[in-house]
Amino acid sequence: MATPMKHVHPAPLAGVDQCQACGGTALDVFYTARNVPVHSCLMLPTREKAVAFPTGDIELAFCKDCGFIGNTKFDVAMNRYSADYEETQGFSPRFRKFLGELCDDQIKEHGLKASMSLLEIGCGKGEYLVSLCERSGARGIGFDPSYHPERTESPAASRIEFVRDLYGPKYAHVTADYISCRHTLEHIGPVHEFMTLIRRTIGNRKDVRVFFELPDMERVLEEGVFWDIYYEHCTYFTRGSLARLFRATGFDVTSLYKVYDGQYLVINAVPADGPTEARLPEEDDLAHTTALVDQFRDTVAKRIRELSESARHWQKEGKKLAIWGSGSKCVALLSALGANAAPAAIVDVNPHKYGKFLAGTGHEIRNPDVLAQIKPDVVMIMNSIYTDEIGAELKRRGLSPELVPL
Repeated sequence: MATPMKHVHPAPLAGVDQCQACGGTALDVFYTARNVPVHSCLMLPTREKAVAFPTGDIELAFCKDCGFIGNTKFDVAMNRYSADYEETQGFSPRFRKFLGELCDDQIKEHGLKASMSLLEIGCGKGEYLVSLCERSGARGIGFDPSYHPERTESPAASRIEFVRDLYGPKYAHVTADYISCRHTLEHIGPVHEFMTLIRRTIGNRKDVRVFFELPDMERVLEEGVFWDIYYEHCTYFTRGSLARLFRATGFDVTSLYKVYDGQYLVINAVPADGPTEARLPEEDDLAHTTALVDQFRDTVAKRIRELSESARHWQKEGKKLAIWGSGSKCVALLSALGANAAPAAIVDVNPHKYGKFLAGTGHEIRNPDVLAQIKPDVVMIMNSIYTDEIGAELKRRGLSPELVPL
């Protein structure tokens, strides 16, 4: 999703020497990346604008007290979320299947029904909220400046209100029986302040159910997945650090687990009278996370070296490389590999991206149909979960290149 990227009204970071989740000062900077595009999913109309797109630095700092990870160099003034932001994965059958399963799980988990109101903070193009309202019969309200009303075609549309704005304190009066927030928290610097706002909005309504979904940092640390680190994502969580934030801001965590082949975290919670104590085994991960952080530099260096060597080998052998997936992962990968990566084409299944250009490198995003003419020898898949789906699409076009899933 890149993963789906959602938004709230920004606030400046409290200070690079202070953890945004717990306020601690035991911070360790363990990963840096310089001059990366400050947005990965904005659709840029020309190659010139894409190459000249603003850049920023990443310095990930690990809080030894709570396990939170954040970019100390993040500058919220660089945010440019708008209708030109194209984050959706909804054109993938695999993703749509996952979204339906997620909706069904949430309806069962929280007993969602027609008499209830559902709020989504950072709803993107509205796919999750629409599906949830369709399946439950409930009413909905979603916040996101990148929402496109013309894309919502659903019998539930009359029961859903979309606000094309960033969620923030001015909407604290908006109440709901269920609050969801998918792939949004990682875009917010002052996470403690944000969760406090949500808890204050709920007030004494103890029957409100809360659901968040976001990328899993444990997997990134374990596997050296540097292409899942980019400027828009200024905060990163493991299961334990996410639960600790929720508990510190007045929630009781009812369940905590991973979905989508372990790529995403899911947390379900209910409001409490104050901070709560850990009681789930998944929360006890601070020592493990510390060890992963300590080895991350070496893990990433190995990953970059391996991918750079592969790219040079393909060039030397005269093999044509195509990249399938033009989201944030692709932008981060090309930023790290630089001239070592020279793709003949970058393709995507989202038609709203065709003819647009990648921030930083200026590569044009093209329809996968172009691969029938290019006939790539190697196709790098930016998310391994789509390998079967992409392999079938290539076969349908009469192609059988080497597949390199990331």
